[in-house]
Amino acid sequence: MTTIWVIVQFIIVLGILVMIHEAGHALASKAVGIPVEEFGLGLPPKLLKLGTIGGTEITLNAIPFGGFVRPKGEGDETVEGGMAAAPAWKRLIVLLAGVTMNFILGLAVLIIMYAAAGKPIANKILVYQTSPNTPAATYLQPNDQLLSINGQTLNSIPEMQEIIKANAGTEVEIRLIRNGETISVRLTPRVNPPANEGSVGFAPMNPNGPISFGEAIQSGWDDFSGFFKQIFGLFGRLFSGRTDPTTDRAVGLKGMFDMFSYFNTMDNNLPDSSNIQAPIYRLAFVGMVSTSLGLTNILPIPPLDGGQILLLLPELFFKRKFPQKVANAINSVMMLLMFALMAYLLMMDFINPIPLP
Repeated sequence: MTTIWVIVQFIIVLGILVMIHEAGHALASKAVGIPVEEFGLGLPPKLLKLGTIGGTEITLNAIPFGGFVRPKGEGDETVEGGMAAAPAWKRLIVLLAGVTMNFILGLAVLIIMYAAAGKPIANKILVYQTSPNTPAATYLQPNDQLLSINGQTLNSIPEMQEIIKANAGTEVEIRLIRNGETISVRLTPRVNPPANEGSVGFAPMNPNGPISFGEAIQSGWDDFSGFFKQIFGLFGRLFSGRTDPTTDRAVGLKGMFDMFSYFNTMDNNLPDSSNIQAPIYRLAFVGMVSTSLGLTNILPIPPLDGGQILLLLPELFFKRKFPQKVANAINSVMMLLMFALMAYLLMMDFINPIPLP
């Protein structure tokens, strides 16, 4: 039942992200006077008509991943008052609205995440969990707050790790707070620990503390802009041939679900001492995917929004409209190639799944 519930959550989240994107197109289309004939929840074939709002037919479709908007006269410039016959500036607004909504949602979710969860307190270090058969398993307990090592006050996790590394093979004294009482324990960090365990064998964490809304905006913006840097950095590595094939690749639906499932587990395993009362990792997933969806759609590749804008440029700058029949043919061919790419990514998700922490 747990796995089914995670799948349901994933479908709902992905559906909301796509619907927000399509809602941007629909609202912008209506705002510039282009009627919207259909707003589809999911992808065809159509299952049923849910109703009509403002002249727009709302439909439920068979494939739950995705959605679409069908403006009047899309792809047919002979339809008066339709999308293809509209002035270039109107079509540009409609095309940009989808990615704009994704960017707004991504930033808003990240701000909400920080406002709800706060930020890590760097100089407050807790034991998150310990590994079996390690010094930590014998002497430390989850939720212990580490104060000092050999009398040296701990101000950050990296500083603590450096002190432990410098004392590998030598017994150290660790002062800590456990259940409100300050105590000392003595242990010896291992010189050659097993992979992914560390010299002592525990996972440290910083509990979160409250922040102002202004700080939440700044932190959300830092993460939001960081996604842009990561994506453009990936493009740079792709063009220069410096990619890591295990991590520098796109993922399909299964890869996205694996990430969502992992973040769901992290939310469920947050210790009480973390002071976090929100599903921060799933919120981070929503912010990351919404931003990535916007960045993907703005790529200058038909039939993506960025590709449609590319075909619009001759009309915008030189008053020479790209032939509609040619544009339709390009979009059809590229759509088939995109479906093939999606199938390839899905296959790679099974053959070579992206590594998770």
